[in-house]
Amino acid sequence: MIRVVLPQHLRTLAQVGGEVELQLHGAATQRLVLDALEARYPMLRGTIRDHGTHRRRDFVRFFACEQDLSHESPDASLPEAVVAGIEPLLIVGAMAGG
Repeated sequence: MIRVVLPQHLRTLAQVGGEVELQLHGAATQRLVLDALEARYPMLRGTIRDHGTHRRRDFVRFFACEQDLSHESPDASLPEAVVAGIEPLLIVGAMAGG
């Protein structure tokens, strides 16, 4: 079981509160987590990653186990604590401004 924490605006869009729990079939990677998240909550398609390229949107970041995973390969394995359900994968809306 993978635990995912979404930013508030995506929780509102998906009509969920708190964490989302996902069952994955296969190795736990960012790509598989996002595939499962979008399959379960189709209204999130295109909000976290681009529809066509499936690349992470510029102002979305991924964190787990106090590490920024945003620039890791989408096919890299997630940290063991995330895979074991001990730690959640955090999807965070990045802030920008001057």
